[in-house]
Amino acid sequence: MSETTSSQRVPRLLLTGAAGGLGKVLRERLRPYADVLRLSDIASLAPAAGPHEEFVPCDLSDKKAVDALVAGCDAIVHLGGVSVERPFEEILEGNIKGVFHIYEAARRHGVKRVVFASSNHVIGFYKQTEHLDAHVLRRPDSYYGLSKSFGEDVAQFYFDRWGIETVSIRIGSSFPEPANRRMMSTWLSYDDLTSLIEKSLFTPNVKHTVVYGASANKDVWWDNSAAAHLGYAPKDTSEVFRAKVEAQPPVAPTDPNAIYQGGGFTAQGPFGD
Repeated sequence: MSETTSSQRVPRLLLTGAAGGLGKVLRERLRPYADVLRLSDIASLAPAAGPHEEFVPCDLSDKKAVDALVAGCDAIVHLGGVSVERPFEEILEGNIKGVFHIYEAARRHGVKRVVFASSNHVIGFYKQTEHLDAHVLRRPDSYYGLSKSFGEDVAQFYFDRWGIETVSIRIGSSFPEPANRRMMSTWLSYDDLTSLIEKSLFTPNVKHTVVYGASANKDVWWDNSAAAHLGYAPKDTSEVFRAKVEAQPPVAPTDPNAIYQGGGFTAQGPFGD
């Protein structure tokens, strides 16, 4: 993505999870969309905040700290929290308490637009042979998936009750390239992710929209017709990596990565038994 200044900007945009994998990528890419990009994470930030940036460290499980974090912001891109399957107690703090604290702070400070990093793991127990739209029954595949499903319910509640609009992006697999056969369907390029977040920030009247975050892959499992008003039109495709991925040893037909849309998340845990 070029560093040209966007014609669509907010005065102060909050990016949570800014020190994480996608946070580091989006830190660079969201700068054109804000006069000031407020970055936050529980971890330290590297490099340090530069021009038109500010860093506010915050533990999402701390309600007062999150309230202070959101004060003065005009929109939120919420990536923060645990990004992999972990014991429920860990998921509870960052992902469940955290998303509630973000929306409570948004309500208190008059923030009217949130982009919520949901996940394909809210529907991970569907088979890879099934084609899904945004209205299917959620079937979380993990404690992590449960937390993202909860986050979508929080987003709907805060729209219905207080008019805070959200786009919940059910992110597939956003990496430089797909790592395996499952990701050939779920892959989301960084350019397409950036485009989708831009649409999510600036499209009017989104209410609570659920959209699947995937590039224009040949074998994508998801139908985004319910989010057509966003105008999201992915440009990249996993096909350019097909030969490399298919050179890998085949996956056993009994492997969750060959059966379920959520892949290996369906088989992780329980923890501590």
